[in-house]
Amino acid sequence: MTPHRRREVWTAIAIAAAALILGVATTGLMAASGAFHGVAPSWRAQSSRCIAPAAKGSPVDVTVWDTGRMMPGPNRPAPNNGRPGWHGMGMMRLMAHPATVPSGMVTVRVVNAGALTHEVIVLPLSAGHTAGQRAIGSDGRVSEAGSLGEASRTCGSGAGEGIASGAAAWTTVTLRPGRYEMVCNVPGHYAAGMYAELDVTR
Repeated sequence: MTPHRRREVWTAIAIAAAALILGVATTGLMAASGAFHGVAPSWRAQSSRCIAPAAKGSPVDVTVWDTGRMMPGPNRPAPNNGRPGWHGMGMMRLMAHPATVPSGMVTVRVVNAGALTHEVIVLPLSAGHTAGQRAIGSDGRVSEAGSLGEASRTCGSGAGEGIASGAAAWTTVTLRPGRYEMVCNVPGHYAAGMYAELDVTR
């Protein structure tokens, strides 16, 4: 192996190790801060001073987060493998608690614990499909046909321009018994793992 090739190999190993350490450290910090657990109704964002409201009906508390790495460009095709991963963007997650609620009015309260802007859209989940299997377009987004609600307004309810880092957003929807998928449809985020199933019982 030439000295130049040896340097390339060691550089690649160093980058991979740094990415692994960053991922582990981020996960540890998120766990220590309680971001993986439900969000209290009076949660207050440090930067925006948002207050997530008391739920109307059943609450579903959602935490979205990322490692802060962005993809090379807005038109980069996103792989449609239905599995969480890096995909050039950094690890991302969308976690909901609880995962099962009774039918009727449901308030989805979202906290953006990541560095990037996110959103949460509630979509029906077809029979025989699981979360993460939606077709991804060339723009890195999935179809929003049949959307039942959206939380993407920083410090507010309903649709907006996205949830800023450290802020909260919420939406109240009426759900019938069935299976639903909550997704972040910012380009590339669904492919990077930002989805979760929500089951609604009778």
